[in-house]
Amino acid sequence: MKLSTVWLRGLWDQNPGLIQLLGLCPLLAVSNTVDNAIGLGLATLFVLVMSNASISLIRHLVDEAIRLPAFVLVIAALTTSAELLIQAFDYPLYQSLGIFLPLIVTNCLILGRAEALARQEPLLISTMDGIAQGLGFFLVLVSLGAIREWVSDTLILAALPPGAFIALGMLIAIHQVIQKTLNRFRPKTQLSSKERRVRTTGDIS
Repeated sequence: MKLSTVWLRGLWDQNPGLIQLLGLCPLLAVSNTVDNAIGLGLATLFVLVMSNASISLIRHLVDEAIRLPAFVLVIAALTTSAELLIQAFDYPLYQSLGIFLPLIVTNCLILGRAEALARQEPLLISTMDGIAQGLGFFLVLVSLGAIREWVSDTLILAALPPGAFIALGMLIAIHQVIQKTLNRFRPKTQLSSKERRVRTTGDIS
C-alpha cells in the first residue's frame, strides 16, 4: 500500500468522522468547545498511532485465539497513559472530558484500524495510517467544536446535543458536495482495446 493512499484515505476518502461515522459518541458529546475537542482529539490521535505501531510490531507474536484480547489490552494501557498525562498536566481539561477520556479504549475506530490494518501491515504503513486516521478524526472534532462554540453565542441550539447532530450533518453534506465536484473533473476510466463489455443471458457453461 502506498503512503499517499494511506494519507488520502485517512484525511478524505475514508475519513473516520465524515465517511465511516466512527466514534460518534465522543465526537458529538465533547465537541461543545474547541478546548475539549483539541484535548480529546490529541488523546485519540496518540492512542491510535501508538496502538497501530505496537500491534504491528507484535503481530507475529500474538496467537490468533487471543488476538482481540491482546489488542484491547494494548489499547487500554495506552489510553490509561494518555489519561494520566492529561490529569497531571491539565487537570481542568481532565475534569471537562470526564468519562469520555477513558472511553477511548472502546472507540471502534482504534480497534477497527488495529484489526483491519495494523495486524497485517509493517510498522511504517501502520504508523502512517494511525497518523492519517487520527488527524482526520481530530480535524472533524475541532471543526465541529469551533462551529458549535462560535454559533452558540447567538444560537443556544448549537450548544445542545441536537446542535451537534445538525453541525455534523452540515459537515458531511459539505464533504459530499466537494467530493461530487472533484469527481466531475476526474478522468473516467475507459476500457482498453482488448477489453469489451459482454452481456450474457441464460446459463453459462
